[in-house]
Amino acid sequence: MKRALCTGSFNPITYGHMNVIDKSLKLFDEVIIGILNNKNKKNTLFTPEERVELIKEIYKDIDRIKVVSFNGTATDLALNMQADFIVRGIRGLTDCDYEISMAYTNKRLSDNKIETVCLFPDAEYQFVSSTIVRELNEFGKDISDYVSPIVEKRMILKRRNDG
Repeated sequence: MKRALCTGSFNPITYGHMNVIDKSLKLFDEVIIGILNNKNKKNTLFTPEERVELIKEIYKDIDRIKVVSFNGTATDLALNMQADFIVRGIRGLTDCDYEISMAYTNKRLSDNKIETVCLFPDAEYQFVSSTIVRELNEFGKDISDYVSPIVEKRMILKRRNDG
């Protein structure tokens, strides 16, 4: 069985993330979505638990997807979950430079057990980022082109309750 791990903060999960996850499902038997609990990031919208809940809701009909949150390295999670691959999305050159160094690091940390696979989101998702979506939401702008209706609804509720 080919098992892959897609990691990120997913705060929130966007159509760009989902596009890479959908492509991963075409390549692997099982895809684990690993939500990084990054305590260093101050500008968070959803807690790790809320992100797990949202992503489980989005993918509730796909039994080949598992959703977990984690602390630590993606390599440790991949090894613990018996994944052979870490999938990363690349939007542009800046992402590419970073992901190349991470791929070598992950391979070394895993004693050559983990390969990193980089996938490109479709053109319409190249410039979608969680940061942009959060900022648009803060200003009450339409975010429906960037996130699923499930996420959009929760983001609007958060904005109204926090504002």
